[in-house]
Amino acid sequence: MKKIITISREFGAGGGEIGRNVAKALNYEYFDKEIILKTAREYNIDVNSLLRWDEKVPMDFGFAQSLFDFYNKPLSEKLFDAQKQVIKRIGEAGNCVIVGRNANTILKEFDYGLHIFIHADPGWRLERMKAKMPDATEAKISEEMSRIDKMRRKFCFYYTNTEFGVADYYDLCLNTSKLGIDACVDIICHIANQ
Repeated sequence: MKKIITISREFGAGGGEIGRNVAKALNYEYFDKEIILKTAREYNIDVNSLLRWDEKVPMDFGFAQSLFDFYNKPLSEKLFDAQKQVIKRIGEAGNCVIVGRNANTILKEFDYGLHIFIHADPGWRLERMKAKMPDATEAKISEEMSRIDKMRRKFCFYYTNTEFGVADYYDLCLNTSKLGIDACVDIICHIANQ
């Protein structure tokens, strides 16, 4: 039986690290930003365009915006649709861990899916990111955490009409500041092996 594990995560909560460790422990394929490169190759799309719109929503069109901004909106929709098709093919192959990209919603109809949300207390995330971003100030890291989480919430709602981090859209929510990274990996692997 082929399984799919998707991991949505708050910035700094360890979702990527957990995903890599789960994939390694289960001998599954791991996908994160490489989905962007796979999409670009398969759909002959400029990688920079994909990176520009990665987990972002297009700007709302208004009278104050230029026509250039308006015509970018269809590009972002095209890029999301292309990425969605790649994610579905990865899901069909199974035995994979996919981090981010709204994969939990895109693959919600697939059998044997385990959809996880990783979160942590802000102070714990800040301390963790200080070690990963030693040249950044606490204020800059905190600002980045807030900005990226806000961007992910908007991206999730815009493309899936669901709410980022709301338990209704996941099978399991894990708090790394309470459980730790290793315990989260163990829990996910235990459930996946059942």
